[in-house]
Amino acid sequence: MAVDGAIASACGMEGIRVDPAMVEKASEQAVAAFAPDVTAHMIETLSGGEPATAARVRRRVEAMVGNLDSFQLRPEIEGLLQRLKERGLRLGAVGVRWERLDRVRIAHFFERDFDVSPEACIFVGDRFDKDIAPAKAQGMTTIQFRSGRYRRQRPRSDAETPDAMVTDVRELEAAILELLER
Repeated sequence: MAVDGAIASACGMEGIRVDPAMVEKASEQAVAAFAPDVTAHMIETLSGGEPATAARVRRRVEAMVGNLDSFQLRPEIEGLLQRLKERGLRLGAVGVRWERLDRVRIAHFFERDFDVSPEACIFVGDRFDKDIAPAKAQGMTTIQFRSGRYRRQRPRSDAETPDAMVTDVRELEAAILELLER
């Protein structure tokens, strides 16, 4: 939400009128296009593809959210992590800067170094292209957490199709337990 608000504000500073529906549509287009950088894609869309304007908007957005710690815990996630750790599961975070993770109260759940084969891992992510497909290619079992910007995204191939899809923490726990039983 903070990024979307910054995009709208930065566009406004450049004289580009946008409303929440336009920002949401730009987000949906970026996700549907599997854009590597969703924010840049949204900015290019909203700025009409004009390179100089898009560059100025990108700089403004970065200035607004560059130091924002956007890592937020989902409700009930801390309890789930505790229950998984109590079951003896090793938990790790990939793709999150460890320095940022160390600042949040759940850091004690995660291990830094892994000596586990990919086949013994369950990977949870929200993006098909940057999370699910790479994890599956390594032999991991995968769960897509459908929320936020990527909630409507659909896999383009079997390589991007997760072993399970969930929309909340309760479903995530059930999916993990079911996959562990297999």
